[in-house]
Amino acid sequence: MKIKRISCYQVDLPLHEGSYKWSGGKSVSVFDSTIVQVETDTGIVGHGEVCPLGPFYLPAYGAGVRAGVKELAPHLIGWDPTQIACLNRRMDAALKEHAYVKSGIDIACWDILGQVTGQSVCTLLGGRYGDDFVLYRAISQESPDAMAAKVAGYRAEGYRRFQLKVGGDPNTDIERIRSVSKLLEPSDKLIADANTGWLMHEAARVVRGVADVDVYIEQPCLTYEECLSIRRRTNHPFVLDEVINGIDILVRGQADQAMDVVNIKISKFGGLTKAKLARDLCVSLGIAMTIEDSWGGDITTAAIAHLAHSTPTEFLFTATDFNSYVTVSTAAGAPQRNNGRLSASTLTGLGITPRWDVLGDPVVEVS
Repeated sequence: MKIKRISCYQVDLPLHEGSYKWSGGKSVSVFDSTIVQVETDTGIVGHGEVCPLGPFYLPAYGAGVRAGVKELAPHLIGWDPTQIACLNRRMDAALKEHAYVKSGIDIACWDILGQVTGQSVCTLLGGRYGDDFVLYRAISQESPDAMAAKVAGYRAEGYRRFQLKVGGDPNTDIERIRSVSKLLEPSDKLIADANTGWLMHEAARVVRGVADVDVYIEQPCLTYEECLSIRRRTNHPFVLDEVINGIDILVRGQADQAMDVVNIKISKFGGLTKAKLARDLCVSLGIAMTIEDSWGGDITTAAIAHLAHSTPTEFLFTATDFNSYVTVSTAAGAPQRNNGRLSASTLTGLGITPRWDVLGDPVVEVS
């Protein structure tokens, strides 16, 4: 089996809530997503998706995915997509860094491998733990009362994990955390996610101001060293996200006792292959994980579901279902939330079928 063509389809993903806001005044109303298609000479086709959270969040942007695939794809034509480790080495040799560019291709190759072997990607990634797994809901940054109302609404829909977007004025953020915490039951989990938005003195004020609240503190500052400083000033459980982009930082973080939970975003690692490696390392090191990506629709949600469902339950802190945030469906068969929980497809591969009436014609095509 050989790769004969790699194509990209661009699709806009508007949000049900109109916009998504987080620290530093950042906001997105329509996400620029890229669906990557890998075709083989046997007729089997795989799909992946890459959807950066805007160019001001991480060093990744929508047009960069498509430009990168156009650069990388000629090096992969004629290669066996089921030899995924070999293919990843080929991608790394042909294009230095730019992990997010490689992610859609890698996911598509797992989709192909599942179809070829007659197994779900979840099975290939290690096996299925339980019937489903727990989701979190991200709460866009608004006034404390508005965020509390959103949490109450989503809690009524079955969610039990809530990630508040903070990282603004410390006094307002303290009020946001306190307002929401009053609504929750002891079995619920509350995460205050600053998305690197606080300076150290601001983060220090917030963790002191909510010292009596049961809350996780996520990525308070920009750098690893700044976050570690805050970690050492608080007894709150601690989550690292933006700085988690490779095996080296996981090993360093474990040695420094810098975190209790890490967020593994599939595209930051370059796809399912390296995200699985990070996942398995975290299991070995005893680190809990949120399995997710920067953003996306149906195909990203399917990839997240397969990696999350194949993660031992006690190590899966939570995961996300991005397709419930957006108004456009790009694929049939994608998993759908049920009472705040999700399960991976049991069909072969990712278990999805693209909606070609939504995707239209390819914007990149290399053969």
